[in-house]
Amino acid sequence: MLTLPAVLTHAASAQFALGLKQAVASQPAQLVADANGLHEFDSSALALLLACRREALAGGKAFSVQGLPARLRQLAGLYGVAELIPDSAAVPA
Repeated sequence: MLTLPAVLTHAASAQFALGLKQAVASQPAQLVADANGLHEFDSSALALLLACRREALAGGKAFSVQGLPARLRQLAGLYGVAELIPDSAAVPA
């Protein structure tokens, strides 16, 4: 499981993104991004989740998100990318 930080705004996401490729590579075949602790975010959080997805798929891994805040799910829908960020509860194990 890849735990997202509590803050993923434009200013904070750059630091998290630096180690993203290595963090994703170290995960098992089913990469689950844990967003339960995420409480402050902007559209940069979506960009990071999509980057996680790209890295996971490039490495032959499945990707899903656990605990995505409702506001971020709504933002993903607004941008038309909600289907690219599946809820881990809806993904078969």
